[in-house]
Amino acid sequence: MSLVIDRFRPADALNVVNVIVPIQRDEYGIAITAEDQPDLAQIPDFYQTGAGGFWVARDGDQLVGTIGLKDIGGGNAALRKMFVLASHRGREHGVAARLLAALLDHARAQGLIGVWLGTTDKFLAAHRFYEKHGFREVAKAELPPGFLFMPVDTKFYALDLRGPA
Repeated sequence: MSLVIDRFRPADALNVVNVIVPIQRDEYGIAITAEDQPDLAQIPDFYQTGAGGFWVARDGDQLVGTIGLKDIGGGNAALRKMFVLASHRGREHGVAARLLAALLDHARAQGLIGVWLGTTDKFLAAHRFYEKHGFREVAKAELPPGFLFMPVDTKFYALDLRGPA
């Protein structure tokens, strides 16, 4: 595996949709389409503004993972669209960890103080992953102003970036 973490480029747009939507629909049974997620059609304008960003993981010519950071103001950002193909999941591949590391390095370099995320009760492996990487579960009421709620999100996490890296 020749894994590279790279900033999103407009030429990646279709491949990003082709990674995310099948995972949402086929693996997790969420009735959602690309059209239901307008951010996927406007990644540069939605994610790559302010302190935000969007990264992809490539294994050779294949796009195998995604992660986005949406600047929501007040020194905070929302982690969104973290997806890794089933063939590239797990500690032995390290794709998710490397995507998250790229996002957190960027967030710290931008001077952000907090990264927040919402997920569903179904993503049990994701819960363990975030907790292992220092995120703590928070109540919906603790989310900062500007946090973008997705209808499927039922569980929320936060990472305080003001502490040691």
